[in-house]
Amino acid sequence: MQPFIKETGLVAPVDRVNVDTDAIIPKQFLKRIERSGFGQFLFFEWRWDEKGNEIPEFSLNQPRYKGSSILISRANFGCGSSREHAPWAILDYGFKVVIAPSFADIFYNNCFKNGILPIKLSEEQVEELFQRTNANEGYKLTVDLENKAITDELGLRIEFDLDEHRRQFLLQGLDDIGLTLKHADAISAYEAKHQARLANSF
Repeated sequence: MQPFIKETGLVAPVDRVNVDTDAIIPKQFLKRIERSGFGQFLFFEWRWDEKGNEIPEFSLNQPRYKGSSILISRANFGCGSSREHAPWAILDYGFKVVIAPSFADIFYNNCFKNGILPIKLSEEQVEELFQRTNANEGYKLTVDLENKAITDELGLRIEFDLDEHRRQFLLQGLDDIGLTLKHADAISAYEAKHQARLANSF
């Protein structure tokens, strides 16, 4: 997993509350066994109609939001089923940061395991980001994880809170396996000692 230090990127809005994981990645696309390739199906039923035509009103289909790496949305983002495919789809599409007032717990935890930074801000702060995004085509944010701050080129600065353990997870590019491998020497030493104890018991 790549370390996350700082991200400067275009902002795309999904102005809906209770965005559930089935909307993020519909169940018919969960048959894939690899983690890649899910981005093309992100928000599938909001991006295309029944005939396969793009729905132009949806933000991700609008040219001004193409190539965005920062997603903003409303409260309770990632609710619904616990499918890890949801953060896979978000990351594969190109989003590295998701900002919302609140997240479903399982989705929130899965983001860190997949190198995505989910940031909780107040309703008022998120509303300001929506207003700035809508008013300024090509609107960008810089998310600085080291300093726990969000800034733009118009003078905005918002500081955010994040559990230090999770912050270090992202800064060091660690997932659960990577965290375990940091203790590989200690694990090997324990296993060698245990094997020796077993050998001496016979």
